[in-house]
Amino acid sequence: MVRKFLLRYSNRFISGYLVLASDILIVIVSFVLAYIIRFNFDISEINLWKLPTYLPIVSLISTCAFFITRSYVGIIRHTSTADILRIFYAVAFTSITLVLLNTMILLYRWPLNSVLPLSIIIIQSLITLFLMIFTRLLAKVIWINLIRRNQDVTNIIIYGAGKAGILTKNTLLNDIGSAYHVLCFVDDNPGKIGKYIEGIPVFDPSAVTAQYIRKKNVNEVIIAIENIDPVKKREIADTFLQQNVTIKNVPPIEHWINGELKLKEIRHIKIEDLLQREQIVLNDSSVSKMHKDKVILVTGAAGSIGSEIARQLMHYQATRIILLDQAETPLHDLYLRFRSIFSDFDKRAVLVMGDVSNPERMDWVFKTYKPQIVYHAAAYKHVPMMEENPTEAVRVNIMGTRILADTAIRYGVHKFVMVSTDKAVKASNVMGATKRVAEIYTQSLNEKYPDSTRFTTTRFGNVLGSNGSVIPLFRRQIEEGGPVTVTHPDITRFFMTIPEACQLVLEAGAMGNRGEIYIFDMGQSIRIVDLARNMIRLSGFQPDVDIKIVYTGLRAGEKLYEELLNSTENTLPTHHPRIMIAKVHRFEYEVIVNHLETLNKQLRVEDNFKIVAGLKAIVPDYLSSNSKYESLDLVNPTGSTGFKSI
Repeated sequence: MVRKFLLRYSNRFISGYLVLASDILIVIVSFVLAYIIRFNFDISEINLWKLPTYLPIVSLISTCAFFITRSYVGIIRHTSTADILRIFYAVAFTSITLVLLNTMILLYRWPLNSVLPLSIIIIQSLITLFLMIFTRLLAKVIWINLIRRNQDVTNIIIYGAGKAGILTKNTLLNDIGSAYHVLCFVDDNPGKIGKYIEGIPVFDPSAVTAQYIRKKNVNEVIIAIENIDPVKKREIADTFLQQNVTIKNVPPIEHWINGELKLKEIRHIKIEDLLQREQIVLNDSSVSKMHKDKVILVTGAAGSIGSEIARQLMHYQATRIILLDQAETPLHDLYLRFRSIFSDFDKRAVLVMGDVSNPERMDWVFKTYKPQIVYHAAAYKHVPMMEENPTEAVRVNIMGTRILADTAIRYGVHKFVMVSTDKAVKASNVMGATKRVAEIYTQSLNEKYPDSTRFTTTRFGNVLGSNGSVIPLFRRQIEEGGPVTVTHPDITRFFMTIPEACQLVLEAGAMGNRGEIYIFDMGQSIRIVDLARNMIRLSGFQPDVDIKIVYTGLRAGEKLYEELLNSTENTLPTHHPRIMIAKVHRFEYEVIVNHLETLNKQLRVEDNFKIVAGLKAIVPDYLSSNSKYESLDLVNPTGSTGFKSI
């Protein structure tokens, strides 16, 4: 009943003036007690030293001190160190004022005839300080215990005993709606291990064993370390995920609302957090210089990569950004999202509906807006879908790129940056082969038109959370209770977050000169089944117990491992440690054009096998994997076509 009453009125607080009145009462009681203690309970002595005379004086001075320090304005149930400091300042102000008053009496016999004993001032100050702090803390403890009675207690370990860890502890314990019990801090700082911070022990990481977790029934671990290294975060999470403990994360301090940590900001850690790497350091001056006062066209602007490129470009001083996509609803969603983020969006950007494989529409776009830089991210990318629809893959990924690139040359575009994929290396599917052909064509344009548009290609692997990525699929399957489907127990992929991939695209675009294929350091490849297991654990379930993992077999065109370079290729370094230049074969423009004309004729017939055979004629190392087109490789198993390269 009491708890229901408290919860009902939890948003109402005691008036500050009522707190002030209670503090004045504490001063009066303390002053009387100081007299009694000082004169060993001798009433005659108390009267002799004029207690009634000094009592109103002390009360008045204390009241002034409370007003000056505002010690009564704090919310009692949330009493903090700052509130206690204000109380200390108020009591100190009162004591110092009384000492100064005594000094005036001794020197000038004014305004009273007798001084207040220094011992009484000291005793009264100590009693007042103790009672004011004690009553506040007592009220806080009573409130917390009443409000949390009969609640399920959540046992928590805070990883990090620094500023963020302490603030996290205070945020948890100040929440009236939940019952949190902070068991310990965990920190690897030898100076903190074995000590207590605000009554909570600090342990070495090795002390938090599986036995300790079971014994203490640990429910959650909150990582509260500022600027934590991504590798260390991954190690911490892996350790506790194995024990089926929920992992949460405290955001960086700069993301706190009004500089104050709120409980709702302490969120479950996401798989994207564990796959992040060290923050990319851009040569921001060169990137900014390249885009300043430029008109920029982004194709595929409503997609995962295109929209992030556009978002990052909005931070540079471009004259106009043209966002082109053929998908109506995603483009409209992009408009609504960007308009809420960027107040000047309507002045600096324009949305254009259009298909890159439509030459008339592309000509209109270039003639109307006259872009100086093009980021070409528009493409079909789903491997199984393109395996069944090679006609559309060729039409958009190859012919669309050709139309866009030729139009860029015709209208004098300064730089053209094509977004490619690691699936273009040793292509095993239609999608990868079409992207490789697009790479070959744009490279050949640099040889054909050396004084015209500079064509640059960027090549990277899967991006976390993109449309079609396994992560949204796994997340949806987990929400539905499983099973989580993985194609093969040994399949691996490279992963990169969307923001860092697009940062590297902009950086590569800025450093690109002519014809380079830039590849990005994707780190270590990741087993997809390990990714699935960690996502299940992060959702609070046990893999193969609560949610099953089912192997469905490799899909058409899919291979177990992906590469960023051919075995015959190598790389050259750049000034950026995460970006390298791939040394690849360059092909004659006339030869590739002849092949594309043949492909174009086959598009009208829509014979899938002839189209794929045409792709294999252009890309010698394209060998189909787990696909109906493998029969074409039996005709020419070496992949040799006599295709001339330069």
